Amino acid sequence: MKKLILAAAIAAVAAPAAQAANRDTINIVGSSTVYPFATVVAEQFGKTTSFNTPKIESTGSGGGMKLFCAGVGVDTPDLTNASRRIKKSELDKCNANGVTPVEVKVGYDGIVVANAKSAPEYKLTRKDLYMALAANIPGPDGKLIENPHKTWKDVNAALPAAPIKVLGPPPSSGTRDAFEELALGGGAKKVEDLKTLRGMKDGDEMKAMMAKLGIDMAVYDDVMKKKGKVKGKDIFKKVAYHIREDGAYIEAGENDNLIVQKLEKDTGALGVFGFSFLDTNADKIKGASIDEKAPTFDNIADGSYPVSRPLYTYVKKEHVGKIPGIQEYLAEFTSDKAWGDEGYLIEKGMIPMPKAEREQFKADAEALKPLTM
Repeated sequence: MKKLILAAAIAAVAAPAAQAANRDTINIVGSSTVYPFATVVAEQFGKTTSFNTPKIESTGSGGGMKLFCAGVGVDTPDLTNASRRIKKSELDKCNANGVTPVEVKVGYDGIVVANAKSAPEYKLTRKDLYMALAANIPGPDGKLIENPHKTWKDVNAALPAAPIKVLGPPPSSGTRDAFEELALGGGAKKVEDLKTLRGMKDGDEMKAMMAKLGIDMAVYDDVMKKKGKVKGKDIFKKVAYHIREDGAYIEAGENDNLIVQKLEKDTGALGVFGFSFLDTNADKIKGASIDEKAPTFDNIADGSYPVSRPLYTYVKKEHVGKIPGIQEYLAEFTSDKAWGDEGYLIEKGMIPMPKAEREQFKADAEALKPLTM
């Protein structure tokens, strides 16, 4: 009986590894922004090699990280795509569950604010976006108040007198994270007191600035509880990186193509998504300029468009050699014919990295270099 129990226990431990070895299709989850790029690579990979075409699901960057970091085995994904870098807390979760991520930056992308071709043209600034979409903004006396703005003209007299209605991704999306940081955060920095707060260290002066802005000390206590120390930028993030929840911003799920379809039907709405979706739907929608820069390939590539971010894929090192084709898939993604200056991913709207950066991440992918922070 003891031998039977021991054999069963060994079998139970060995089962996930054996099952993983038996799975012959790569499973990929993650960002809806990276999804179209990864799909093209997967299709090319399936056509030109003897391996199966990888299965890819659009779960959002946050949702993908949760699945990816859950553990090792056949029921967990092999790769996850992300439109923002992995967070320290996510890396810690991965490591705690026996997962060693290999980080591969694959290119750059811009976040656009777009509307229907037939709708009015918008020329926005990051401050406009902050004043329109942040949950709390400075009132007449400088103290933060619940956002009262109903129309774009309330935000800026030069903008249309149309209701503020923006369709965008949910909190699980890397696009949402990056939009809050780059657009709302970038706009909040244009408010002098908030900019000052962001650069302050803990102390009486910082607390005095919080009082001037009307920020409750509970925000300070919350940061202290989570981090053990407080900096002005921590308080700034709490204030600036928070989209209003009164209906002006409408969470439209992880499907960016669905947002494009809704913009066609609702010409009074604007949508937030990656540049690639604007690029491939240029006959239906148009992008707003931000800080006098249009969302174009060249402006994103040279860094002048202010709302742009890197894109990543993360590989589960423990699955390499057990799930057929992972290294070969990476080789396809990191080849010049895919992500190079003349690669096929450019046709889908991806902005290529400089050559030296591509070479570094290609080398890291080939060496399966574990990510550290």
